[in-house]
Amino acid sequence: MALTRLLALGLLICFAALPPAAAAPKTSPEEAEKFIRALGEQAVSVLSDKSIPLADRETRIRDLLRKNFDLETIGRFVLSKHWRTASPDQQSDYLALFSEFVLRTYARRLGGYGNEQFKINSAKPLGARDAIVLTEISRQAGPPITAGWRVRDSDNGYKIVDVMVEGVSMAVTQRSEFETIVRNQGLGGLIEILRAKVSTFPARPS
Repeated sequence: MALTRLLALGLLICFAALPPAAAAPKTSPEEAEKFIRALGEQAVSVLSDKSIPLADRETRIRDLLRKNFDLETIGRFVLSKHWRTASPDQQSDYLALFSEFVLRTYARRLGGYGNEQFKINSAKPLGARDAIVLTEISRQAGPPITAGWRVRDSDNGYKIVDVMVEGVSMAVTQRSEFETIVRNQGLGGLIEILRAKVSTFPARPS
């Protein structure tokens, strides 16, 4: 599956060790598996249909990402302790830019993929609240890649809050990178870097 392949290549920002909300319901592994399977089928349907113009495929993938990833939780986790010290305006600007950067970047990169295959190996509880769905991606070149999708049952339905490839969460690298930028340039510097990335890597028109 192209979406899983992208994640397996480390192109998608991932998130680990997310704290559970107090008294929140546990996520059913069975329902999490259904969620990931349905998401995969939707992505394959879009990405394998070459009759759909590339720009339209990217737009549809952006919609899938927006609906199925908890971008606010992700963004707050990646910003780490700096979220608590940011002003309301900084929080708003950061989340908007971070979300747009993720959606534009990965929808564009996903648009050209297709024909990758994946299977779900298992699903099990993870932590106090989440479930993880373990998948295997078969590639035309190279050995299969294993990926784990961390899923959370939220007030807005099932959402992906972490993806681990070959046992490694990409969030660690992203969080470390943001920490370095904030330490050297401040939170304002990070926001301006995200703003520049969004402005110089625009999404193709629908």
